[in-house]
Amino acid sequence: MFLAITNTPRDYAWGSRTAISELLGRRPSGRPEAELWLGAHPGSPSIVVAPAVVDGADTLADWFEAEPARALGRGRTELPFLLKVLAADQPLSIQAHPTPEQAEDGFAREEAAGVPLDAPHRNYKDRFPKPEIIVALSERFDALCGFRDPAETLADIDVIDAGTGRLSALRGSVEASLESTLAWLFDGSDESRRVVGAVAELARGVADPSPSTATVVELDRLYPGDPGVVVSLLLNRVSLRAGEALFLPAGNVHAYLGGLGIELMAPSDNVLRGGLTPKHVDVPELLRVLEFSPLPVPWLRPVEVARGVERFAPEGTGFALLRVHAGGAGAVVEIGGPSILLVTDGEVDVKGQDGTIHLARGESAFVTPDEVRLAVSGGGLLWVATPA
Repeated sequence: MFLAITNTPRDYAWGSRTAISELLGRRPSGRPEAELWLGAHPGSPSIVVAPAVVDGADTLADWFEAEPARALGRGRTELPFLLKVLAADQPLSIQAHPTPEQAEDGFAREEAAGVPLDAPHRNYKDRFPKPEIIVALSERFDALCGFRDPAETLADIDVIDAGTGRLSALRGSVEASLESTLAWLFDGSDESRRVVGAVAELARGVADPSPSTATVVELDRLYPGDPGVVVSLLLNRVSLRAGEALFLPAGNVHAYLGGLGIELMAPSDNVLRGGLTPKHVDVPELLRVLEFSPLPVPWLRPVEVARGVERFAPEGTGFALLRVHAGGAGAVVEIGGPSILLVTDGEVDVKGQDGTIHLARGESAFVTPDEVRLAVSGGGLLWVATPA
């Protein structure tokens, strides 16, 4: 069975005012439109479009609390993923997400301490990890992701310093360890504040800046004096082209800098922030969850699983994202349980065992657990979020 669903974009300050509405063929709200959530997450559950309301369920969260949700089995009362359309006009915070064990432990600690779930200083809003995929839709999607080889950071520091010696303390710290460098940058000491200011000042004078140095200048314009400006020098700087994807597992420090994309993640709110934000930053807890080993850019390559069907499916996440170009011959899509459909271009017909739904650009639907195979026809571009 199919349920047509919709939602209103969340108006976080960093969001684009036009990108989501242009993608989906909607009227702009006039406010920032940062994220369109499609799923059952209580923070912004999708609205079930009338007259398809089932058992009095006005949202997918309601639906999962009703009788049909028992078809999921294993006691689950929510989707194992959250699908988003994300549009960033400004950088998001530098952040990381916990492992399942860290999330369970952190949630239990804050519950025992009596920290309210809605407290702004609460780190763990639930017991779950938050691995995520981002697939670029815009011609360019910029991001920071994971620690790069310290030798690359040191080379940039030397160019920025230009022999002044003002960054010698930063250089020595990076040579010692990435973990101690982050702790020092956020300790609020006079020395660390001087270094943060000096990096930004000197970077503006570099005649031919590297992408990482140019990022420092841009971030300092938006967040002057923020330690996250210097943290960006420690991270891989990457520009995705339309259709390219990254996978951000637990412990991978990252920040989306700008662009439009499709994001699929576990349905969790557990975020440990490390700068570039007015929100709560808990440095000791961030250091506890970070993976400090330098790693290459975490590209995620799709696998063609059927004609016209590509699958992004990181191991161990419990979810997969399918990109479907049905074309004239159509496509058959195997799904792993309750799923979300979204069309971002053209239109498609999706046929299941209990009927057919027509989806045009900007329209979305929930697929109930009884469906296991979908026949897709039409010339549109369909995204399918499904359990792995």
